[in-house]
Amino acid sequence: MAEALKALVDIITTETTALLTAYETHKAEFPSLDEPFNPVADLLNPALVRTRQLIVAAATQLIATVQPPSEFLQDAAPAMFKPATLGFVMDVNIPEILMEAGPQGLHVRDISAATGVEESYLARVLRYMATRHIFREVTPSVFTNNRISSLLSKGKSVKELEKDPLGRFDNSPFTSFLHMATDELLASSVHFSTYLRNPDQAQAPFNIAHRTPKKLWEWYEEPGNEWRLRRFTISMKANGDMFPPQIFTGGIDGNALKPDDVVVDVGGSIGTVTLTLLRAFPNLRYVVQDLDTVMPSGEEFWDVQSPGTLQSGRVTLQVHNFFDPQPVKNAAIYFLRVILHDWPDKDAHIILAHLRDAAGPSSKLVIFESLARYTCEDACLERFSLQKAPYPLLANLGQSFFTALDLNMLALFNGKERTLDEFAKLGRESGWKLESVKPGILFTFIFSPSRA
Repeated sequence: MAEALKALVDIITTETTALLTAYETHKAEFPSLDEPFNPVADLLNPALVRTRQLIVAAATQLIATVQPPSEFLQDAAPAMFKPATLGFVMDVNIPEILMEAGPQGLHVRDISAATGVEESYLARVLRYMATRHIFREVTPSVFTNNRISSLLSKGKSVKELEKDPLGRFDNSPFTSFLHMATDELLASSVHFSTYLRNPDQAQAPFNIAHRTPKKLWEWYEEPGNEWRLRRFTISMKANGDMFPPQIFTGGIDGNALKPDDVVVDVGGSIGTVTLTLLRAFPNLRYVVQDLDTVMPSGEEFWDVQSPGTLQSGRVTLQVHNFFDPQPVKNAAIYFLRVILHDWPDKDAHIILAHLRDAAGPSSKLVIFESLARYTCEDACLERFSLQKAPYPLLANLGQSFFTALDLNMLALFNGKERTLDEFAKLGRESGWKLESVKPGILFTFIFSPSRA
C-alpha cells in the first residue's frame, strides 16, 4: 500500500510540474480558484487534457486511499445535495447577484433581500457549496463567486432574468445543461432503486418520477414545460460547442472525400456540428436530419450563422425520424453525435440497421460518443492503441463524469454509455464492421458496411 500511495503522489507531482511548465511556456499565469473563470487564462490545449486527467485521477484516488472508509461513505451518501443546491442557486440567480456585487462579495442578508429567501437558509446552502469549492466565503457570511461558481451564470443581468424568466437560459447553453441535471434528472434519481428492481414497470426512472409514459422530449412539449423545452434546445447547443471541432473534422476525414459527396448528420438537431464541418470542408454537401419540431430553430440558426447556405442547397434541413427508413441513399458519411447513448440496444440496433440499408459499398458510419471504460485493464483496447493508465490508477482514470453520464442515460431513457466490445457488437449485429477508434474527449468510432 505504501508503494501505491507514493506512486499517486509522484503522478500528482510530475503532472503538475508539466502543467505549470506549459503555462510558463505560454507566458500565462495558472488561474486562481478564487477568481472568476476566464477562458483566455485557461490553456485548453488538447495536449494538456491527459495531464489534467492524470492529476485529477491521482488526487481522487489519493483521497479514497487515505480517508477512512466510514468518512468517505458518509460524504457519498448525501451527495444528492450537490445538484439540489446547484439547482437552487441557479433558480434564484445567486451567481448573477454576486457577479453584479463585485469581488468584495455580498452578505447573506443582502442576498436574502434580493432573492426573498430566508437569510439563515442562504448561509447554510452557500457554506455547503463553498466547502466544496463552489463560491467563496470571503468573510463570515459574505460570499462571492470563484472560478467554478462563475460558470453558473446564465449570461444575463438580474433585471433581464426577472423580465424574461422563460428565456433565462438563452445565453448559456452550458448552464442550461447543468440545470437539467438538477431538475428532471435529480427527480428521476429518487426512483433509481425502484426501477432497477422492477424495470418492467416503466421505460425508465424518469417515467416513474414524472408519471408519464412519454419520452423526455415528448414530455417537454406538454403544457407547463415550455421553459424546459426551450432550455433543452439551448442545452443541445452546448452539446455541440463543448467539444473541440477537430474531433468532428478529423472524424469524417473530409479531405479524403470527393467534391459534392454527401454527409448526413443523423439526429443533428439544429446542425451546430454540420456548421463546423461546412467551414472546414465547404466543397461537400450536408443533410441535417431531425424531427419537425426542431426545424424552425434550425432554419433560424442557419439564417443567422451562415446566411444563404440553405438557399444554395449546400446544406439541407430534412425532417426525419431515425426509426424510419433512411431517405438519403449511398451517402459518403452518415454520422451520429451523442445519439446512441439515449437508447437501449434494441432501439440502437434499429437506428443503425436503417443506416446500413441505405448505405452504399463505400459509405462510412461515424459515431461520436463517450467510451465506457472498465476500471480494470481491457485487452481489447490494445487493438486500437488506446493509452493505458499508469500504476496504480484505475484503468478508466477514475473519470467519474462518464460513469455518472451512463447512469444519467439510464435514469432518463434507459440508455447507456457503451464499452468498445458493445460498440463492435452493436455494429456487427446491424451490418457494420468497426474499423477504427480515435480517442479524445469524445471518441470517434468509424464503421464500414459489413460484407457478410
